[in-house]
Amino acid sequence: MYLLQKPLFSFEQWLEIESSERLGLFFTVLDLEPYANKLKSASPHGAKPINREAILRALLAAPLEGISTFTRLHHRLDRDLRFRYQCGFRLDERAPSIATLSRVFQAVVEKELAQELFTDLVNQCRESGIINGEHVAIDSTAIGAYEKKQPKSRSQHTGDANWGGKYDTFGNKLTWFGYKVHLAVDTASELPIALDVTPANVYDGEMAVPLMKEIVQHGWRFKFVMMDAGYDQVKNYEATRSYGAQAIVAMNKRGEKEPPAGMASDGTPRCSMGYDMVYWGADSGRLKFRCPHAVGKVDCPLGIAACSDSNYGMVVKKNIVEDIRRYSNPHRNTRGWKELYNERTSVERCNSRLKEHLTMNDMHLRGIRKVTAYAYINAIVLLASAVAANVARSMAKSA
Repeated sequence: MYLLQKPLFSFEQWLEIESSERLGLFFTVLDLEPYANKLKSASPHGAKPINREAILRALLAAPLEGISTFTRLHHRLDRDLRFRYQCGFRLDERAPSIATLSRVFQAVVEKELAQELFTDLVNQCRESGIINGEHVAIDSTAIGAYEKKQPKSRSQHTGDANWGGKYDTFGNKLTWFGYKVHLAVDTASELPIALDVTPANVYDGEMAVPLMKEIVQHGWRFKFVMMDAGYDQVKNYEATRSYGAQAIVAMNKRGEKEPPAGMASDGTPRCSMGYDMVYWGADSGRLKFRCPHAVGKVDCPLGIAACSDSNYGMVVKKNIVEDIRRYSNPHRNTRGWKELYNERTSVERCNSRLKEHLTMNDMHLRGIRKVTAYAYINAIVLLASAVAANVARSMAKSA
């Protein structure tokens, strides 16, 4: 049985901590010196070097403090001495200018430091037991662009913001100009473990394989991957299986063809009387189904004898590879399958935290590379907050 687990980390409780105390805990778990060193100029000449590690701290603290622009970040550093000090700046020097903040962020983008820090934090969370990673949920979320909206004919080949559309829970189609952030989330902790950003017109189903590949490249192994009907493509089932895992994906009913004769749409075999047979477990990749009359699910007028000489009733076994889209272990629409699929909501909650509690939905940047780095920074805040909360919890227990 696959039971829904209570998240190991509550971001909402973390936000209830007073801001200055929270920032102090947040920075204690972030060793940014190695990343700041990669931003230093190789030339010994020129103006006095700026404190790049402090600026990195400020860029990471900004989403946690609801700051979404370099202008607002400069004003906060200029006026809030405690915040400036916690970020690592000297109080006898001026706060970095808007241009300086923007220039360091551009260097972070070019050197892909946000992606590097994200991966390191994911591994840190794994090593400390915050992230398990065996159950993964994948989904995307819409991000509006800061760029000027372009006609569809002009925005198709830029590689940046584009027009996208998807259906909400009530079947209403939503359209926007911008991007999609694609996330793979550990369902137990509801923390991101892989991320990518695409123009809004990229179909969700195209991004499951790259996200799974990214997870595996970092030495992770997962057992189940939960996805909604937008990912109902054979290649996603095949890729998941190639990694030794099981895809738990809702079937896309649009354009669905009639299932093969003697089979329900979810892959359940039907007996000669047309009744759905009863799933009876799996063994070595083979699903077992029993006569529904024999297990008391229906009252067949022909009884057991019409299809079997045994009191056990007729048994049908199906190999998952016969139709990996319809067959899965646990079998589609059984209690175990539904419990696993319900874990998919973890990625929705992760997206909600990134957009509502942090600043991923309030980007003031142009171009997909900058938007990608900004999305990673918001995801880093979630991961670092989880590490900090875990350290604080351990300290409280030992006190």
